[in-house]
Amino acid sequence: MADLSYPLTAAAAFLGGAVNAVAGGGTLLTFPSLLALISPVAANATSTVALFPGSLASAWGYRTEVAASREPLKYLFPPSLIGGVLGSLAVIRFPDRVFENLVPWLLLLASCLLLAQKPVARWIGAQPHDTPSRSTIAIIVFFQFLVGIYGGYFGAGIGILMLSSLGFMGIPDIHQMNAVKAILAAAMNGVAIGVFVLDGRVNWKFAVPMALASIAGGYLAARVARKMKPGTIRTIVICIGFSVAAYSFYRRFGA
Repeated sequence: MADLSYPLTAAAAFLGGAVNAVAGGGTLLTFPSLLALISPVAANATSTVALFPGSLASAWGYRTEVAASREPLKYLFPPSLIGGVLGSLAVIRFPDRVFENLVPWLLLLASCLLLAQKPVARWIGAQPHDTPSRSTIAIIVFFQFLVGIYGGYFGAGIGILMLSSLGFMGIPDIHQMNAVKAILAAAMNGVAIGVFVLDGRVNWKFAVPMALASIAGGYLAARVARKMKPGTIRTIVICIGFSVAAYSFYRRFGA
């Protein structure tokens, strides 16, 4: 019987890269596909490597918006890097059992964040802040630091977390928000990859084909984002996320 693990994980990475470019939540596709094949910590590290090039590709697809977002990136890039390092160190320094016990809760949290994306977007749109005050910037920078820690540790749902704050940085356009989100996600994932690689946690036989697939998915989705309906994609990912979370709870605590 043919080994379907490679095409299935590559397909998950393609969709994950596309979903991250449009709505966020790609980890909910890549992480479960790897969890059935390798350990949770290795699956987390490999998923991070797989989706990182997709973030860069989607940022390139949004390059016009990126060029117009230098001011918010100046404030939010450093806390993303620092948080990403701390979060990834937490993964490899704590025993594997700690991460295994947290996986179901992290999947549930990420799914809830995806579910809340539309209300959050409406809330942002209802309260625009074109010129953020220094105190507002300080709060958002600290919030981004916390997102960076979570992103380095697990990462599913970080796009929704970032979108919930970017509206207060004077970024009223959703495409520009997605551009900034892609750059910041690449920052925290990039430093996390360095930690995971040095610690030998990445399964490269899956990471390389998945990374290539995520590049294609991230770039294509970013280029056609204005014609797509992210709500449909988000609904599918939410259903997958809650299903996988329920299965993870059963496998870890109920079986």
